[in-house]
Amino acid sequence: MNVVGFAGYSGSGKTTLVEQLIPVFKKRGLRVSVVKHAHHSFDIDRPGKDTFRHREAGAFEVVVASSNRFALMREFEKPFEMTVHQMIAELYDGVDWVLVEGFKDSDLLKIEVWRAPNSDYEGKPARYMDDDFIVAIATDAPDQLPQATQRPVLDLDDVEAVADYLISQQQRFAYSFAS
Repeated sequence: MNVVGFAGYSGSGKTTLVEQLIPVFKKRGLRVSVVKHAHHSFDIDRPGKDTFRHREAGAFEVVVASSNRFALMREFEKPFEMTVHQMIAELYDGVDWVLVEGFKDSDLLKIEVWRAPNSDYEGKPARYMDDDFIVAIATDAPDQLPQATQRPVLDLDDVEAVADYLISQQQRFAYSFAS
């Protein structure tokens, strides 16, 4: 399993890049999983559904499955922030790539998604100068990066090239479950 993180500020294009990479990898015969950091109050269930009713009744875990999908919902009695490594450990081990969105402070190798300031994106400071886990920068404005870098600079709008980079470096992104 290969794991790569995508870090960047809200509005930089992380979700779009991850969303576009998935079919590119699938077209190349690779199985992809995604780990996404969410805010504490998110919910994927809906009131009135059996699974929602079971959770509301106090079940710690509810598993629902069909011939097409499997879902596990776990309710923590006390607030508990899972680490990205704990989330990865929950995934099916038969995947080729895990794309991690968020977790910008993790110790995973990451691609920083950075945009130059414009009317739609207020421009935030780049993180690559201060984060040794950032191994490449995907940007729409390489000439506006705040500081020169020896890291690869990828075209944010060329998803095939981003996929080519990841696949060419896949040994670097090989994930070890050793703790």
